[in-house]
Amino acid sequence: MPALRVVAPAHLLDLHGLRAELKAPGPFSPAALDDAAQAAAAPRLPELDRTDLPMLTIDPPGSRDLDQALHLERGDDGGFRVWYAIADVAAFVTPGGALDLELTARGVTLYAPDERVPLHPPILGEDAASLLPDVVRPAQLWRLDLDATGELVGTGLERALVRSRLRLDYATVQASLDDGTAEPVLQLLREIGRLRGDRARDRGAVDLPTPEQEVVLDGDGRPHLELRAPLPCEGWNAQISLLTGMAAAGLMLAAQVGLLRTLPPADPEAVQALRRSARALGVDWPEGASYGDVVSALDPTVPAHAALLTLATRLLRGAGYTAFDGAPPEQAQHSAVAAAYAHVTAPLRRLADRHVGEVCWPRRAGRRCLSGRARPCRGCRRSWPVRPAAPVRWSARSSTPRRPSCWLRTWGSASSRSWSRAGARAGRSSCASRPSGPAATGPTCRWGRRSRWSSPPPTPRPERSVSAPSEPPPATPASCRLRVIHRSIAVLSSSPRR
Repeated sequence: MPALRVVAPAHLLDLHGLRAELKAPGPFSPAALDDAAQAAAAPRLPELDRTDLPMLTIDPPGSRDLDQALHLERGDDGGFRVWYAIADVAAFVTPGGALDLELTARGVTLYAPDERVPLHPPILGEDAASLLPDVVRPAQLWRLDLDATGELVGTGLERALVRSRLRLDYATVQASLDDGTAEPVLQLLREIGRLRGDRARDRGAVDLPTPEQEVVLDGDGRPHLELRAPLPCEGWNAQISLLTGMAAAGLMLAAQVGLLRTLPPADPEAVQALRRSARALGVDWPEGASYGDVVSALDPTVPAHAALLTLATRLLRGAGYTAFDGAPPEQAQHSAVAAAYAHVTAPLRRLADRHVGEVCWPRRAGRRCLSGRARPCRGCRRSWPVRPAAPVRWSARSSTPRRPSCWLRTWGSASSRSWSRAGARAGRSSCASRPSGPAATGPTCRWGRRSRWSSPPPTPRPERSVSAPSEPPPATPASCRLRVIHRSIAVLSSSPRR
């Protein structure tokens, strides 16, 4: 597609000034960098070794913050098994430490034409925690079993050591598939991706193949915008990520606690406006067809279709994060995915993904909490990162929750400043008041914290010591998690993308 050049006076191209105006984070603090260096040298490694899986990564050229690696297998029953490794950032971050507080303040990686503001120090985000090729890395390893039609029929999750054997980019993958030289795992990616796309259309999901946009600086330092149509393999790879996010949402809904990525249904008036725009652009809109069917069939290489796709992003505004503890929220679905969904596959670039992964870990398939209950006990739940007492929804349009709940009572005022500061004080006092030592009653959960019991609990099944390399770090106080959502997560809610 043609490149669009931006012609502007030089004083309007002050990207450093723009970052200052937007209060983008600056360099990492020395304490955070020290924590990162120590963690990179001595991460908490799991005992399970799955370096036998021939994983590979598919990312844009030049990327070094590689969050995911995959391996695909065909089952004997005609189904498929997806192995999806996600960088285990929790193996490097000590909750409550200087690095964790720095990540809490940042929340996401910010991208600009000349540089990016990373979530993690490069020693972690681009090296020790990144799933780079030919090195062993800790990961959260998802096992996703599909039937012959591409429907999810089984989910598993383990912490394991993995090793990527190959690093590919989208253009290379697509070229090998087009000329018939692709290896079997890439051919399976195409097959599974198409099946998952069919299942998405059956659900009524909305797929916007919007042109990819990249701002490039020319020789004079002036930016121009390059637009290109996405490659088919990008969509197939995205389907694997969406599949994992839907599996994570399923685990959290079963556990009745978690953090979902939600999007309300499109406003009918906005749909009618898009229909009128399609008529003006000469794009066919069959009678009775939903807007999802129409926009999913558009070709971004056709100028009129590309214009309508850009307008269609307005229908996907309003995405946000919904935390819940107990009954699922009223609006639990992401309308573009047409299913419950969570961000979990990019922990090197989004802090919310690390939280979701840590919530899913105790509720992985086939596991129960220490008490033996299917419903997590209070002792284990206390150490989970997201713990509201009722559904709360955050939006980029407001710095406070839309529906304050009893979760806020501990932190007093719901205003942004007093809420976070009071929360920090309440969080510290709450942690300090918890029972410890021989006088404490009840068993310890797998994070080493003790819980009170009204009656003797059932005999717990054996657990490894908390000092074992495979154990996750202690849980961060709830006040830190509140500040993550309050200050950082809302940044993501303003994006029209999924």
